Amino acid sequence: MTQEEFEHIAPRLRELMLSVGRSFFGNDDDAEDVAQEGLVALLRFIDRMESGARHDALAIRVAKHCCMDIVRKRKSRLFISGKMNEETAPPGRDVGASPHEVLEAKELHEAVNKAVQLLKPSERRLFEMRQIEGLELDDIAKQTNIAKPSIKSIVSTARKKVFEEIKKLRT
Repeated sequence: MTQEEFEHIAPRLRELMLSVGRSFFGNDDDAEDVAQEGLVALLRFIDRMESGARHDALAIRVAKHCCMDIVRKRKSRLFISGKMNEETAPPGRDVGASPHEVLEAKELHEAVNKAVQLLKPSERRLFEMRQIEGLELDDIAKQTNIAKPSIKSIVSTARKKVFEEIKKLRT
């Protein structure tokens, strides 16, 4: 498919992606993010897309993946970070949050940070790459020269350890 052909079908695909984003998130701002990220993702694969074919199903699938990526990035930023700044501040730091909510969110944030710090350095590195930075397994494998199945296993084990440690710290 050529750039010109893509530009011709992009508005229709954008509307589909907006629809997926709206139904997933329930608001236009996030739906716009989904559509924008989705079109960028499709643009990367323009040379593999067939001319004249309908790409609705592909656009919907890409949009669903974008929704999940956005959710994962938000969760990582909110709950699992060693840095306290505006972007990674714990939930509850909103202007309208009650003091109890702020304290609860701060305690959870600290518990998660402490749990992550208790991981072995190799586990922590892979866990942070996957959960905090939101990298895909392929990217992590390229950067670390570790096989994808091993990465999945290590991250899964690290995630379980983090959740278990949080349970201990919160009881």
